[in-house]
Amino acid sequence: MAENGIYEVLWPRGRRVAPITPFSKRLETLNGKTVGELWNYAFRGKEIFSVLEKGLSERYPGVKFVSWASFPTDGDHKFPDWEAHPELPSKMDCDAVIVGMGC
Repeated sequence: MAENGIYEVLWPRGRRVAPITPFSKRLETLNGKTVGELWNYAFRGKEIFSVLEKGLSERYPGVKFVSWASFPTDGDHKFPDWEAHPELPSKMDCDAVIVGMGC
């Protein structure tokens, strides 16, 4: 504390070091769309994706899913190398992807 009673403080957020990039355009609806499920085998993905499928199917009756089990992994239960294989979701006819879970 300075003699005048003023404290030095730090801003809790760090400096921005990466440029802001815009989000991808969102789908207007999931009805009739195919959603891929990507999971890194951490936490409870089998249970979580089942709950998500049920809820999304009730809300969007025409939605289809490509199970997390359909996507190849590197053998260590990690996501595929997307930089080497960016085409995987589109090869699986996915319109959108849910990426989860990990703690």
